[in-house]
Amino acid sequence: MPEQNWKTKLTLLLVSSLTIMSVITISPALPQMSVHFASVDNAELLVKLILTVPALFIAIFSPLTGWIIDRYGRLKILTFAIVLYAVSGTAGYYLENIYHILLSRAVLGISVGMSMTIVITLVADYFEGHERQKFAGIQVAFMSIGGILFIGLGGVLADIGWRLTFLIYLFALIILPLSILYLYEPPSSLRQKKIVSSDRSPRLIWILFFNTMLMWILFFIIPVQIPFYLKSIGIEKNSLIGIAIATSTLFSAISSFSYVRFKDHFSFKMIFTLGFLFMALGFFLISQSGHYSGILVAMMLSGFGIGMMIPNTNIWVMKIAPIEIRGKEIGKLTMFWFFGQFISPIVMLPLLRNLPLGSTFLAASGVLFLFALAWFVFSWSGRQS
Repeated sequence: MPEQNWKTKLTLLLVSSLTIMSVITISPALPQMSVHFASVDNAELLVKLILTVPALFIAIFSPLTGWIIDRYGRLKILTFAIVLYAVSGTAGYYLENIYHILLSRAVLGISVGMSMTIVITLVADYFEGHERQKFAGIQVAFMSIGGILFIGLGGVLADIGWRLTFLIYLFALIILPLSILYLYEPPSSLRQKKIVSSDRSPRLIWILFFNTMLMWILFFIIPVQIPFYLKSIGIEKNSLIGIAIATSTLFSAISSFSYVRFKDHFSFKMIFTLGFLFMALGFFLISQSGHYSGILVAMMLSGFGIGMMIPNTNIWVMKIAPIEIRGKEIGKLTMFWFFGQFISPIVMLPLLRNLPLGSTFLAASGVLFLFALAWFVFSWSGRQS
């Protein structure tokens, strides 16, 4: 496999950044949006769905994208997805009806379901072995760094006017020509291969899929609920809310960037153990802290935990998925990833109606600790890898 040049690598990283932009960029504007749409029935839930509804449509369209790219190639679909991303992402700037905004966010989700499935598959196509582990960690780190910049910018723009946050999605138009110039179709994806029954992944892959979904259900409490939690303890500036969430993203980047070093010393299973433990500690600290500095430390811990688990999942799936159905399996992974994000506020709604936010974070920390314990036990069963 040829060495990839820096232009190809940078383009892959930039396309990857579109994923994290798609969801959390508008998070600091949620409280203002709730006020703006207060006269609409169920406004609080609908505003939170504006943040998360892309994830549902990412989940729906990712498996279909995986199936298509295994047969017809990657790049033409990627070009279409990036254009669709720019058009649908900016729609919230000028749409007045909250249901129309929700529809545009659904279309945004379709575009991300395509682009994310393709870019993860391209990483698996372009790289192998240790180089793949290294680049997958850099990829997630770059996504996190992009998240810091975009959510920080989103917080600043939200202080001016919540609609301005939607203009950040125009960034996709900068990436479009780079993807056309510097990405190439891997030969394996152009071969029309008959998929036979032996081309199946081991059953372990379904554990990874469901683990991903549960991981994101819990982690996504942060961008959905932290803005409201910070308001409840007296933090009014949207820019400070953006900084808090960006802190989590920064430490996710640090952790992801260091993934190849973690993998040199720990098995896949132990990395999940450590990741869930860091998240559990972060959520526990949120539940016990009533001041901004404590929340920032909690964001560091939670971000560090999720940051090591994302590349860990991606690499493990790339490793065990047969090349003939690689796009299909990565499409499934993307589906579970974003379905977890979408249902997070729905799953948490009963708790939020019966418990204060602090107690909700405490309950979530307990669940995260149980997941850490389960992976620790699992790490001592079977072959370490």
